[in-house]
Amino acid sequence: MARSRKSPAERYIDNVIRGKVPACRWVRLFCERHKRDLKTGRKRGIYFDRDAAQHAIDFYQFLRHSKGKWAGKTIDLEPWQQAIVWVLFGWQRRKTKTRRFRSGYVEIARKNGKTTMASGLALYMMLADGEAGAEVYSAATKRDQAKLAWDEAGRMVKASPHLRQHITVHKDKIFLKWDQASKYVPLGRDSDTMDGLNVHCAIVDELHAHRTSEIWDVLETGTGARTQALMFGITTAGFNQSSFCYERRKYTSQVLDGVIEDDSHFGIIFTLDEGDDEWDEANWIKANPNLGVSVDLDDLREQARKAKELPSALTSFLTKRLNIWTRAAEHFIHPDKWRACGGAFDIEELDGRTCFAGLDLSNTLDITAFVLVFPPTEDDPFFRVLPRFWVPETAMHERSRRDQVPYDAWCRDGWITAIPGDVIDYEWIYRQIDEDAQRYDLQEIGFDRWGAAAIYLWMANRGMTVVQIGQGYASMSAPMKELEKLIVSRGLAHGDNPVLTWMAYNMVAMRDAAGNVKPDKKNSGEKIDGLVAMIMGLARATLHDPDALRSVYDQRDVREL
Repeated sequence: MARSRKSPAERYIDNVIRGKVPACRWVRLFCERHKRDLKTGRKRGIYFDRDAAQHAIDFYQFLRHSKGKWAGKTIDLEPWQQAIVWVLFGWQRRKTKTRRFRSGYVEIARKNGKTTMASGLALYMMLADGEAGAEVYSAATKRDQAKLAWDEAGRMVKASPHLRQHITVHKDKIFLKWDQASKYVPLGRDSDTMDGLNVHCAIVDELHAHRTSEIWDVLETGTGARTQALMFGITTAGFNQSSFCYERRKYTSQVLDGVIEDDSHFGIIFTLDEGDDEWDEANWIKANPNLGVSVDLDDLREQARKAKELPSALTSFLTKRLNIWTRAAEHFIHPDKWRACGGAFDIEELDGRTCFAGLDLSNTLDITAFVLVFPPTEDDPFFRVLPRFWVPETAMHERSRRDQVPYDAWCRDGWITAIPGDVIDYEWIYRQIDEDAQRYDLQEIGFDRWGAAAIYLWMANRGMTVVQIGQGYASMSAPMKELEKLIVSRGLAHGDNPVLTWMAYNMVAMRDAAGNVKPDKKNSGEKIDGLVAMIMGLARATLHDPDALRSVYDQRDVREL
């Protein structure tokens, strides 16, 4: 009998703990924390009020969906959503009889109804939380983003005969008819003012887009006069792991893990577990608890298919649809596609072949890369690349220890040349370029003009054709897009050079509003010099002989990118 009286929220929590509902580690810890606190919370002055929890859940019955196939229907929270509302509003402080949680963090993949849930939460805090003059705010980096939840709340009110009796929706404010001090307003950093706020509840949307804590801090400062104010962050994953959002995520994970004890902080994270196969459909529900409800499985499958083909789609799929934090805005090269372009080849077969090169000079303390690009021939349908790398011997040992990157092993195996001393001696590079120019039909060398005056004069004086290539969108976008096509179509052969492969996996692209791309050295985390040099060599090769690209693509099924 006792089991039958459990709420859907309680059954969800129990089923997660028992393994009956697929869930990631953080969701399991969320559920275990609740169950543990039921046993031990009184010692810390907190207790669970089932009536308060159910009151908040019941409020959603007054709300109506406003879009799509559910438009006009009552909002029935899914069990996982009920668990969030149940725990958030059910826990109280014994001494003050106020709500336990003062800050919250919910991280979940897109299309799982987080905006709907947040909009309902905002209306509840304004109307039904028992707070006089309740000021509620949706906040984001831009006011237009903040208005997404606010607009949804407004549509809910208009669709609900009950709520229309109590609430007025104005063009820039939702407020109670009998208490206009109780209001719900959208705010952005670009709003006219964020001063003088008396915040009862602030819902900060898409927290991953906030580079700093500026907006959060301003709103939190405005909660001082409230007895049970709530700061609530809701977001999908992002890529900036130095951001304020990632700090909140880390703090939430430490609270869930028990590393930090903070009875005032609420948090739950829906994502895949470390080591989960992101292509296994059975894992997708961990990040998408609304799979089969608001998340369409066929749509996810289509997004996964694109992600397998295009690196630019991979980052979006991982961060937005599987809620996995990535290291950068856009990983340019898909590891699986890069590996498919591997396979050792006989370097001697390149003797005498036409080639183009790119040179990316480092400062004197770091890696310098020189990469030869050989266009296809009648007998060889691949663009083949032959990289050369140099590093100061002293820096090599230091970086191996500090960064856990195997420079020393790569040097022993001949993939990198260690130059004796503390700095790069360019005479070593001169000799290699001279040797390659004699061995191959080296047509042109592209290089970044930064810091290259001396070597430019050296190459020009030896009769080599050298071309300055800028590192911006205008110069780099076209060859980068061709490189992406070559990798997808397996028209590139890189010979499994481990240094170039490491740099390929580091590579991050910046993309402008027009869709142009360029290498992003700042956010790539580690070195990408070899990729930059290869792109410059490819730029000269494709400009000199565009038919070479067509000959590669004609032999392969190349999707439009």
